[in-house]
Amino acid sequence: MAATGHGIQGRRARRAAMTKQVGVIGAGIVGLAVARELARSTGAVVTVLDKEDRVGAHQTSHNSGVVHAGIYYPPGSLKARLCRDGVAMLREYCAEHGLPYAEVGKLVIAATAAERPALRALAERARANGVPGIAELDGLGLRDIEPHAVGVAAVHSPRTAIADFAAVARRLAADVVDSGGAVRLSHPVTALRETASKVEVTAGGRSFAFDQVISCAGLGTDAIARLAGRDGDVRIVPFRGEYAMLVGAAADLVRGLIYPVPDPRYPFLGVHLTRRVDGKVLVGPNAVMALALEGYSRRRVEVDDLRRILSFPGTLRLVARHWRTGLREVYGSLARRAFLDAARRYVPALTLADLAPAGSGVRAQAVRRDGSLVDDFAIETHGRVVLVRNAPSPAATSSLAIARYLTRVIAHP
Repeated sequence: MAATGHGIQGRRARRAAMTKQVGVIGAGIVGLAVARELARSTGAVVTVLDKEDRVGAHQTSHNSGVVHAGIYYPPGSLKARLCRDGVAMLREYCAEHGLPYAEVGKLVIAATAAERPALRALAERARANGVPGIAELDGLGLRDIEPHAVGVAAVHSPRTAIADFAAVARRLAADVVDSGGAVRLSHPVTALRETASKVEVTAGGRSFAFDQVISCAGLGTDAIARLAGRDGDVRIVPFRGEYAMLVGAAADLVRGLIYPVPDPRYPFLGVHLTRRVDGKVLVGPNAVMALALEGYSRRRVEVDDLRRILSFPGTLRLVARHWRTGLREVYGSLARRAFLDAARRYVPALTLADLAPAGSGVRAQAVRRDGSLVDDFAIETHGRVVLVRNAPSPAATSSLAIARYLTRVIAHP
């Protein structure tokens, strides 16, 4: 007997009811990559929720666009593993979808002999992480790569690349929709409650019931954790990174990427020079504690944000431990000449007239209660709720690999 229309609809409804419903909070590159991977590998129907009116509104679109090769991260750490996997996956994804991706290469330069040991250790770490093509150069050799740069030695990573992460995020969002999922923008999450069988979420004035929720909320991580009743022992402290841009002929002074030897006490990489996929060259960023979670301007102060940041014991312990460095960063933010001097250490031909303001980004950096910075990616699972607690750089590079890793964590908690 032929099936009636009513019978077909009934079977479809039953299949839909049996399909896992997953909510992803955060439409940045990590959240969208997670949503795409869940839909692809598990067949789940995925709904992405974000308070902004566009995807990739924060860390995804406020960065220099560097696809990190894996030089900096401790061997065996999640950052090291997922960065190396993520590079290959991102390169393939960009090629598949015709998105910009260029291997322009990176020089990490020791400006003085005192920095040589740290530079050598960096080269050893890069090789341990399987970064291809790593070469150690002297002061003359580095000028073969960057003719206008100076230093006593350098590590060259020829496969370090640049991409347009905002464009990648838009493509990932389209993949989610093509898979039968949804990306619901202008849907701020205002309530989250886990029941015996579901996670009930209120967002944008609507109610949703999910089998599982994954929070990839970046700067909004703590707010989602509070709604889930999972404050925990870490908090997001926002660090604003300000950029300048090289104007006129000065942009020709930099071929690829020029970085300082990083201070091992911090996850920040210092002021560097970065050629972007659009041909422009950025200088920056610095790292200044912001006075609001979305404190893209030094004048923006959000009292509620600031109260929560300062009431966390880890923030005050962080400030007490590193106040001298903090003051230097603030000075560099206020004094354009100090910012120039940081860049001239590696490209001395630059002048103040070569720099123009180029906006800023805010890094969502997790800090422990004891005041130490969380260096690695950090993911917590609480029943049906998964919280990505720390995913700063190289999260954009690693996004597709983070998504695959998270999907496996969810499948085998």
